[in-house]
Amino acid sequence: MRLRFALGLAALLATAAAHAADYRAEAGSTLGFRATYMDEAFDGRFARFTPSIRFDPADLANARFDVRIALASASTDNEERDQMLVGPEFFDATGAAEARYVATRFRALGGNRFVAEGSLTLRGVTQPVPLQFTWTPGAKPVLEGSATLRRLAFKVGEGDWADTALLPDEVKVSTRLVLAPQ
Repeated sequence: MRLRFALGLAALLATAAAHAADYRAEAGSTLGFRATYMDEAFDGRFARFTPSIRFDPADLANARFDVRIALASASTDNEERDQMLVGPEFFDATGAAEARYVATRFRALGGNRFVAEGSLTLRGVTQPVPLQFTWTPGAKPVLEGSATLRRLAFKVGEGDWADTALLPDEVKVSTRLVLAPQ
């Protein structure tokens, strides 16, 4: 009886491991941001970021996002602005090469919409940044989300750039991940 129970338990655990909802990002995935300077909006993106996603809408207790973002890969298609972004006044890509977003708490909002209650670490500062996202299931699920953060809370653009009339504090971050099982 004990042997049968142990074998049954082992089979159950093996099945659970085989159905683990771990994903990696595929080509076509994006991580971007939108800000304004002197009332003119501009969009940027990170060319290099590595998301490690564990997600199953039926098992939010075991969900996890861990995203590493190469700060030197920031681009707004404006050479002068891009040099400033990766420099010491903004992202300081040489002082801290990456930012990291980690979420281990999730809430369902209904209709395939969720909130990841995560934290972003940028320039040595860690702050909560909730990410609202939709989950489109399938063979290659798609996660589309957005968050708003305050750049000054992360010491991004201090000094002469702290004037929020010139460069507002709020920055909108957006992502679209095309996922494949790991």
